[in-house]
Amino acid sequence: MEQCKITNLYNLSETIAAALFQGLVYPWEALPEISKFICRLGETLDKNKFEQRDGQVWVAKTAKVAPTASINGPAIIDEEAEIRHCAFIRGNAIVGKGAVVGNSTELKNVVLFNKVQVPHYNYVGDAILGYKAHMGAGSITSNVKSDKTLVVVKSGDGEIATGLKKFGAMLGDGVEVGCNSVLNPGTVIGPNSNIYPLSMVRGVVPANSIYKTKNEIAEKHS
Repeated sequence: MEQCKITNLYNLSETIAAALFQGLVYPWEALPEISKFICRLGETLDKNKFEQRDGQVWVAKTAKVAPTASINGPAIIDEEAEIRHCAFIRGNAIVGKGAVVGNSTELKNVVLFNKVQVPHYNYVGDAILGYKAHMGAGSITSNVKSDKTLVVVKSGDGEIATGLKKFGAMLGDGVEVGCNSVLNPGTVIGPNSNIYPLSMVRGVVPANSIYKTKNEIAEKHS
């Protein structure tokens, strides 16, 4: 399961949350720690660059936040990020530099690396999205199994029991998710991969792939 390791999914220089991943092997190990990490990090942020709002919310002064957006803490909105009309940040969220959280998008217990875009009617819960990852309109991370059992990450070379009931998706750097796709609990998508619109994805998608169906995953050619 080498392809699921943090070192093979993310460039940690592209997030304010790099320290969150220190000492961890797989990115989902960070999910239970996001809330406490935000509270610690928020207290150290430069007051010339960030303003603290009620409820342990820190917003960069260069970020754009629509007056209709709802941000519940703990949360950090990094520099040049854009929180658009009617976005709903439920808490435990880190929104990276230059990231976009769009109209009616909901975030909960997430880390969005720099330049991530979730701009149109997305649900992103218990998930980590790498640098410049993009989710098309209406695509979501489904974070709880229908039978409420603990999530297991499965691939062709084995499986890992996560011990987590809530696990959305781990998207590597540069991932493109097509419109109206559902990323089921335990999904891990390798860097620079593309997911076809209207896809239902589960398990591990290798880096530099094009996911058409679960039985048709093509290698990308530059």
